[in-house]
Amino acid sequence: MTSTQQRAELQRQIWQIANDVRGSVDGWDFKQYVLGTLFYRFISENFASYIEGGDESVNYAALNDDVITADIKDDAIKTKGYFIYPSQLFAKIATVANKNDNLNTDLAKIFSAIESSANGYPSEADIKGLFADFDTTSNRLGNTVADKNTCLAAVLKGVEGLGFGEFQDNQIDLFGDAYEFLISNYAANAGKSGGEFFTPQHVSKLIAKLAMHGQTSVNKIYDPAAGSGSLLLQAKKHFDNHIIEDGFFGQEINHTTYNLARMNMFLHNINYDKFNMKLGNTLLDPHFGDDKPFDAIVSNPPYSVKWIGSDDPTLINDERFAPAGVLAPKSKADFAFVLHALSYLSSKGRAAIVCFPGIFYRGGAEQKIRKYLIDNNTVETVISLAPNLFFGTSIAVNVLVLSKHKTDTKTQFIDASKLFKKEGNTNVLTDFGENNHIEQIMQAFDNKDNVDYFSQYVEHDTIAKNDYNLSVSAYVEAEDTREVIDITKLNTELKTTVTKINQLRSDIDAIVAEIEG
Repeated sequence: MTSTQQRAELQRQIWQIANDVRGSVDGWDFKQYVLGTLFYRFISENFASYIEGGDESVNYAALNDDVITADIKDDAIKTKGYFIYPSQLFAKIATVANKNDNLNTDLAKIFSAIESSANGYPSEADIKGLFADFDTTSNRLGNTVADKNTCLAAVLKGVEGLGFGEFQDNQIDLFGDAYEFLISNYAANAGKSGGEFFTPQHVSKLIAKLAMHGQTSVNKIYDPAAGSGSLLLQAKKHFDNHIIEDGFFGQEINHTTYNLARMNMFLHNINYDKFNMKLGNTLLDPHFGDDKPFDAIVSNPPYSVKWIGSDDPTLINDERFAPAGVLAPKSKADFAFVLHALSYLSSKGRAAIVCFPGIFYRGGAEQKIRKYLIDNNTVETVISLAPNLFFGTSIAVNVLVLSKHKTDTKTQFIDASKLFKKEGNTNVLTDFGENNHIEQIMQAFDNKDNVDYFSQYVEHDTIAKNDYNLSVSAYVEAEDTREVIDITKLNTELKTTVTKINQLRSDIDAIVAEIEG
């Protein structure tokens, strides 16, 4: 079986498990149990593999807990960030899950022990609360303890049966892929809420490529509205690990999604000391002020959400917003995220941000912010994408690329709205074959050429005279695909047709006259 076939089969199995075991529970509400169990299996096998160190004579799961010394535990936590005793391993619990009358309480104790193992260590903040959403006492699992245990056992046995192979072979990618596959399917089936925490991989790849373009190394990569971490992880997937020197940083406002992001990092084999995820409101309580600037910033912030804005008079003095001289509207925080990203961006870096198209042409405060961005020469490119690329919305969004190291004062506009492939109810950007949509966009982004109906490189004065409108359609003419009509030829054909009609009328009149006579 090829790796592609193996991945496809694994995805089929895992989605079947996710649906079969949840019973009457809504898939969106049940996701944390499937995702959490997959994570539990991963860290168990990852930890056992670390302890065994490739020595086939060592079977960590077969050891007794009491052989673990304080030094072994201390060293392991410093390296891996957490500790799991042999008796707490996924394999030990899953094997007897159907016979364990205390399964729900045993799991709760194990998860608590794994989290608390990091207390007092540098990894504490990265481990704490990882299993907070895996509530083994929830009535969603059933009304009685027996019902809850039956449901939990079904999830454990289902994930136990997934064919990841031997841990040290290559299944780190398979674990990560399975996790992202689950997240994306849950997002696709969750309507609007799904798009709030997961950016489809094909769009994530484009965003990561734009932010990392031309940089042989970056100090670190940052997402101020990280969701489940899908954008950050694309940087790891498509670039050599060594060029991201100091790791992955992100902030997320939703607690459940924040936990998913941290799990996602572990599942993609990013150790606790190589990522830093924080919980909180990026606009009002930003983290990482001491870690900036960042050489690469990627983001798909929420579209047109409300924020306190001008109701908080101190915000206009915030170093992120003060340079623009105006705050984003209270009803539309989009440009607040843009200005935040710009403030955290290094002099050599790029930020690639998915944006709601309205912010590029509306007046008022948003126009003033656009003026600030253009006059200070920070907008490198605006790209309009096809509609229906995201979960929960059919909007044709734009991508704004910010840079502080432009070599001229022009701004590029790319109309990529025709670049998509229809798959089911959604559209996707392809990254292979002759119609490699992502590569077409990246080539245009790189060379900055003017191409009719596709891309234009526009002077600052032209944009200024256009009231700082940054809509792609204001600068890239749409191709007229209507059929061209030859008026002269049409007139000739009409004359011929009229002549024929007149002749027919004469013939009919003659026939009628002959009949009547």
